[in-house]
Amino acid sequence: MSNNHSKPAVQARAWQRMLSGRRLDLLDPSPLDVEISDIAHGLARVARWNGQTKGPNAFSVAQHSVLVWQISLRLKPQLSANWQLMALLHDGPEYVVGDMISPFKAVIGGDYKLLEERLLSAIHLRYSLPATTPQKLKTFIKRADKIAAYFEATHLAGFTTAEALKYFGKPGEMNPEGLTINPLTTHGAQKQFMQVFQSLENLRQENNQ
Repeated sequence: MSNNHSKPAVQARAWQRMLSGRRLDLLDPSPLDVEISDIAHGLARVARWNGQTKGPNAFSVAQHSVLVWQISLRLKPQLSANWQLMALLHDGPEYVVGDMISPFKAVIGGDYKLLEERLLSAIHLRYSLPATTPQKLKTFIKRADKIAAYFEATHLAGFTTAEALKYFGKPGEMNPEGLTINPLTTHGAQKQFMQVFQSLENLRQENNQ
C-alpha cells in the first residue's frame, strides 16, 4: 500500500548572516539589522562591470559609490550632508544582492527592483534619512551615476568614446582628473568608503548642533 502523505515543504531561507553578527531578512529587511561595516565590507568585494575591467584589482561598488559622491559634489558643491550621504549609499543594496549589469536587470524585471528598493529604504532609515529618495535627488544621483559610468567605461571597461556616449551620455565639461578611478585593493576601497561615510556623519552631527 503506497503512502501518499507528502512531507511538509521546507521554507526557503531568505536571510543572510553578516560578519557583524546581524541576520538580515532579504524579503522584509529591518533597519536594525543594517550596519555600515557590513555595507562597506560587502561593496568593497563586489566588482563593477562583472569584473571586466583593466588592472590587477577589480573596480568595486564601494569605489564606484565614492566616485558618484565625488562627482555629485563637483556638480553641486553646496549639496547638503544628507543628500551627500544618500549619493554615497545609492548602491547600498548591492552589499547583499551584488551588482547585476543593466542588461540582466532588464531581463529579471520588477521583482529585483522591488527587493533593491526595500533594502535601500532599510539602509536610509538606519541612518535617519528619508525612506524613499526624493525624485529631484534621484534624478541628480542618476546624472552623477551616468557620468561615473562613462569614465569607468572609457578608462577601465574597454568602451570606445562613441559607445560610452551612446549608453551613458556626455559627461559635460567635467574633467576626470582628481577623481578616484584607478581600482584600489579590496582593503583600500573598504577603507575609503568608511572614511567618506564617517566624514559625512561628522558633518551631519555638526549641522545638527
